[in-house]
Amino acid sequence: MSETVQKIRTRYAPSPTGRMHVGNLRTALYAYLIAKHEGGDFLLRIEDTDLERHVEGAEEIIYKTLKDAGLEHDEGPDKDGGVGPYIQSERQKAGLYLEHAKKLIDEGKAYYCFCDEARLKTLTQVIDGKEVSVYDKHCLSLSKEEVEANLAAGKPYVIRQNNPTEGETTFHDELYGDISVENKELDDMILIKSDGYPTYNFANVIDDHLMGITHVVRGNEYISSSPKYNRLYDAFGWEVPKYIHCPLITDEEHHKLSKRSGHSSFEDLVDLGFLPEAIVNFVALLGWSPEDNEEILSLTDLVKKFDYRRINKSPSVFDYTKLKWMNGEYLKAMDDDVFLASAEAYLENALQPMMERKRNEGADETAIKEIIKKIAAMVKTRIEVYPDIAEMVDFFNELPAFSTDLYAHKKMKTSAETALPVLRELQPVLEAQEDYTNDALYAALQKFIEEKGYKNGYVLWPLRIALTGKAMTPCGATEAMEVLGKNECLKRLQASISALA
Repeated sequence: MSETVQKIRTRYAPSPTGRMHVGNLRTALYAYLIAKHEGGDFLLRIEDTDLERHVEGAEEIIYKTLKDAGLEHDEGPDKDGGVGPYIQSERQKAGLYLEHAKKLIDEGKAYYCFCDEARLKTLTQVIDGKEVSVYDKHCLSLSKEEVEANLAAGKPYVIRQNNPTEGETTFHDELYGDISVENKELDDMILIKSDGYPTYNFANVIDDHLMGITHVVRGNEYISSSPKYNRLYDAFGWEVPKYIHCPLITDEEHHKLSKRSGHSSFEDLVDLGFLPEAIVNFVALLGWSPEDNEEILSLTDLVKKFDYRRINKSPSVFDYTKLKWMNGEYLKAMDDDVFLASAEAYLENALQPMMERKRNEGADETAIKEIIKKIAAMVKTRIEVYPDIAEMVDFFNELPAFSTDLYAHKKMKTSAETALPVLRELQPVLEAQEDYTNDALYAALQKFIEEKGYKNGYVLWPLRIALTGKAMTPCGATEAMEVLGKNECLKRLQASISALA
């Protein structure tokens, strides 16, 4: 008879404390990919028992971020899979954690602690230059009668884990292998706080077991807590899940990626003009790479290729330049109409003066929309994030002040001195030209170039500088002229000639 293969179940268990940090997004993503790669389940659980850190509206941020990132959960507060509630405060109200803590007390694996703040302050020690509190098991020696008397008198208490002080505890991580810790380093951590709420350390063990979680994905800052988790699993006689501790994410200076960096959360990056699918692709590669080292990967590709054994143990650097490049690749590959819809607000915001000028010249809204569409096509393959648009198209609003040094181009064999006569010769040609569409303008300029015996660049470079004031534009001279229109082109041409004369 064949052995039944256990279905993989992973979870993302955020605290509702605000925007989703990149590190948390990666944890969610890796948990999702591990489950989906094997056809398993991905659960969402809200860990809201730390009341002081709770931020109003943060639950909505969690749901929205997961949805925008494409990480659809199979079970959660809004999708009951039979092991709910999926919100810890609701589980706490049902008495779930206290019930499990009392079971440990009955077996001598946990105990009531009635020590007040004043006494606890006397238990601090300095270890490696840091002041830490190490509990001395004082209340473990209280008799059953003393404990009952304290409880009857309503004396405040916490419930602590009773950890051994001799020997060592070993746990296995899928990436780091076996890690052993001396038991004397394990503090008797608090399981139930004085407000009746469980600590994160206790609640997540209970919930992971009861929800059937097979693989626990989290940051490697939790490695030091894992022996305590293992002792809890052992105390209850439960199977320990597979641990996958992900590497630290640092900034370019190799410091931990800080919330103060301005781009440390998913929402920060979206606000900066990054596409959700590019963010997900980039975050997946923060500590992991596929066998073929492919870099542009859709979520479907990631599900297919993700092998958690390829996660790197070394810290991963958040390379903002690479993220911008990757986002640019996604923009280039985007359908033109989809790009227009997503970039339209940025374009219209950046081009208000030009749009107003067009209206004053008699253009209706349909014509203006068509102009915006043309400019969208120009910038689509040249930007990396949407906010790049503003600086790239600002010359359509007005001719910027520019140095006549821009006319100099070694390859085109142009300079301010050669530009002036060429622009003067072009002026009557452009005044006589009625059709200011791109193709018609290009034909007229080619005819002029042939008649004069000039090289293309010798004419088109100074013309583009004269009309845009920029060495780098998202379009050629005639494309810019079509958008600017005849009146604006002639006005700018005259201004540039005057500046050169």
